Amino acid sequence: MPNNYRIAKISSLLKKEITLILQNDLENDLLRSNFINISKIELSGDLQFCKIYITSTAEEAIRKEIVEELNLAKTYIRHTLGQRIEMRRVPEMTFKDDTVLEKGLSVLKLLAELKNKKHNQDSKVEGNNKNV
Repeated sequence: MPNNYRIAKISSLLKKEITLILQNDLENDLLRSNFINISKIELSGDLQFCKIYITSTAEEAIRKEIVEELNLAKTYIRHTLGQRIEMRRVPEMTFKDDTVLEKGLSVLKLLAELKNKKHNQDSKVEGNNKNV
């Protein structure tokens, strides 16, 4: 079974090469017209499967279309990877939408709202203390 260092190294190589394939080799207008970033690759311990998480600046509906298009093109991407890198077997790929960024932004928004509520409550308390 491969060690974590090897998995991390192969994940990094896959990320680099898949990014190049997405930028240069795919002839898809949807993919070319939207900014796509590979945020994370989860590679199985036996190097047979990988989940590729992507982020995009596009809206949620368009991101879902992008993920669908990438999953349709995964055979081509895998074949191209096989020509570019020396691996006994290129892993099976699944593209997924990475929603961590949106979740993080919603948490920050909630924290800002709580801070504003606390500030407003503190202001009201100070105003009441001045009147007494």
